[in-house]
Amino acid sequence: MGQNMEKITIKRAILSVSDKSNLVEFAKALQQMGVEILSTGGTAKLLSSHAIPVTAIEDYTQFPEIMGGRVKTLHPKVHGSLLGRLNQDDTVMAQHGILPTDMLVVNLYPFAATIAEPNCDYATAVENIDIGGPAMLRAGAKNHERVTVITDPSDYSAILQEMQANDNSVSLTTRKQLASKVYAHTAQYDAQIANYLSRQNSHAHHKSENNIDTPTLHIEAFQQKQVLRYGENPHQNASLYVPLGSHEAGIANAQLLQGKPLSYNNLADADAAVAAAYEYDELTCVIVKHANPCGIAEGDTLLDAYESAYRCDPTSAFGGIIAFNRPLDLTTAKTIIKRQFVEVLIAPLVSREALDVLSEKPNIRVLALGEHYEQPKDIQLLHRISGGLLIQSADNLPLSDVDFRVVTNREPTPNELHDLMFAWKAVKHVKSNAIVFAKDKMTVGIGCGQTSRVHSSLIASIKAQEQNLSLQGAVMASDAFFPFRDGLENAAKHGATAVIQPGGGMRDDEVIEAANTHDIAMIFTGVRHFKH
Repeated sequence: MGQNMEKITIKRAILSVSDKSNLVEFAKALQQMGVEILSTGGTAKLLSSHAIPVTAIEDYTQFPEIMGGRVKTLHPKVHGSLLGRLNQDDTVMAQHGILPTDMLVVNLYPFAATIAEPNCDYATAVENIDIGGPAMLRAGAKNHERVTVITDPSDYSAILQEMQANDNSVSLTTRKQLASKVYAHTAQYDAQIANYLSRQNSHAHHKSENNIDTPTLHIEAFQQKQVLRYGENPHQNASLYVPLGSHEAGIANAQLLQGKPLSYNNLADADAAVAAAYEYDELTCVIVKHANPCGIAEGDTLLDAYESAYRCDPTSAFGGIIAFNRPLDLTTAKTIIKRQFVEVLIAPLVSREALDVLSEKPNIRVLALGEHYEQPKDIQLLHRISGGLLIQSADNLPLSDVDFRVVTNREPTPNELHDLMFAWKAVKHVKSNAIVFAKDKMTVGIGCGQTSRVHSSLIASIKAQEQNLSLQGAVMASDAFFPFRDGLENAAKHGATAVIQPGGGMRDDEVIEAANTHDIAMIFTGVRHFKH
């Protein structure tokens, strides 16, 4: 009599992994349960070095690893052991000396990590395309009625707990879930390879008009991390997904130290706040409301930065998201919760003392990004439209690659120049049409999301007036060129003494003339920062 398919007792396992996290502990637990372990190459050596009995795959197949390890598990005795159907293929398996495998533990050559290395060449990338691993995974997952397939080390603990509670067996429900995870894993793995080869082909043959590489294929797999209460509005369903197999730093993987799970809007706003805060090298605070900064400031201390950012627009700061690019301290945390309602606080680290104070307001969500957090590089931005998908690289052109040119009679003073660079970093994170007034390392007026640049300027000036923030001696940044001289006339009218903008308009000469008339120093960047 064969086993009941609902629960399969684990008697024999194949272990062959690239990611060896927690593998020794897992294998020891299997050994203590009486599970026979077969393994390959480096995995077998690691287990043997910890006195865990292992049968080498080549001893089982009676066929050596060949071609430098390219062929080691591609053998009928391996795949027959994974694909053999319970109570159906027993006779043919016995005829050919094929032993049934009840558990397969495999993860793949680190292709994504390999191609991310700066010095990775094409030959190295291709050599890191796993063949035997995906073949085994797909075989075992197809036969999940009998085989338990594990590809993620984070699942080891749960599987061991289930085995210990069920006489070394794993349920059909668990095997189905693991099989689904396997095919998502191999799909993502193949997507990484397909995208890489597509990029290589694009590099060799295809350039867009602006000389940007344009891959002809894009495939990505994402895994659901969290079901959200709703989307932008209560009638919309929403979930948070993360790239399968990736542990990229960022809001999606930040540590929630306190408070309820973040909502859809919280996540979007938090991401905008972090992106703006980490635009700056100096100690900086950013306050965001509805995905737009309402205050950005540098400071000598975290408290100074927060105070200045808050002054820019206290009305909008109410219920906003606050991000810092330095660890959050007790004094700043105390000041924030005494002064305003805040939805989310974000910092690389939060001191124990600060967290104790914040616990008095348990509804405040507190996120830690990690001590060494850096903004992700070389990411693709995806935007779904009806019938298709828009893909673009992130707007992260280094300042060192920008051709800053003074185009007016007067050059900016050192203080103006610092504020111009500050404002230029800020305007990049404001929705278009975007205008930012800045003075003394803080924003003093922000105008965003208008169909007219003049109206964005007007809104920015009104916000400054409401907070009694003088624009005399301030600088102005515009995310795109001024099509008419009225943009400069407005800057002068509000008291700005220096302007930074991309330039490139048909009437640039008129705009420069207006700046000279009002003794305004102006820098052209040649770079636009639209953000829709």
